[in-house]
Amino acid sequence: MEQIGPRILLEYGTCDIELLANWMTWRKWIYDIDNRSAQETGYLFEPILASSLGGETVGARNSPIKRVDENGNPTNNGRQVDCLIADTNTAYELKLRVTIAASGQGRFAEELSFPVECQAAGYTPVLLVLDPTPSNRLAELSEKYIEYGGFLLQGEQAWEHMEQQAGNVMSIFIENYIKPALKLLDDLEIKLLQKISLEWYGDSIKISNDSVNYNISRPNGG
Repeated sequence: MEQIGPRILLEYGTCDIELLANWMTWRKWIYDIDNRSAQETGYLFEPILASSLGGETVGARNSPIKRVDENGNPTNNGRQVDCLIADTNTAYELKLRVTIAASGQGRFAEELSFPVECQAAGYTPVLLVLDPTPSNRLAELSEKYIEYGGFLLQGEQAWEHMEQQAGNVMSIFIENYIKPALKLLDDLEIKLLQKISLEWYGDSIKISNDSVNYNISRPNGG
C-alpha cells in the first residue's frame, strides 16, 4: 500500500485514512461481539441437543474418533464430536443449517472427512441439520455420510428424532424452549437491510435501528 497525503491507496481504490482506521476498529468490535456470541450460543445449545440425543459432546483430546492420513489410516489426533453415543457407536454432527455459501474449501474438506473418520473408528456418522432449506453443499455432504454408512436427518425429521430420543420431560423442554427460539430466526426473512447505527461509549457499545436499541457492556474493551 502506498500512502498519498491524507489518503491511502488500497487494492481497489482509495479510502480516507481516518475512515479506514475507524472502520478497522469497528470491525474488531463487531467480530469480537459476534464471535463471542456465536461461541456462547454453541455452548448453550450444543450440550442441550447432545444430552437430548442421549450422548455428550467430546473434545478432540478424548475422542475415540481419530483423524485419518492421506492413505485412510487413523492417526493419534482425535476428532471433536458434537454428540457421541457410546452405547450405539453413533456420532452426530449437529448443524443449524448448511447453505450453498458454506465456508471455504479447506473447511468444507474438514466437513467431508468426518464420516470417513467415523467409519474408520467403527462409528455410524449422522448429520443432523435443523434448517429444512436444501443446498448443493448439503447434498454433497449428505452423500458422503451415506457413502460411509451414515445418514441425514433434516428439518422436522431432525426435530422429531431428537424428541423421540429425549424422552417425555426433555422433549417438552425442546418443544417449548429450544425449537421456537431457533425457528424464529429461520423464519425471519430480511428482504431489505435496515440502516443500523453503532455508537461507542468507551466501555460499551450501542447498536440501534430507527425504533430500538441494544446496549452491550464491555469493561476494559477497546
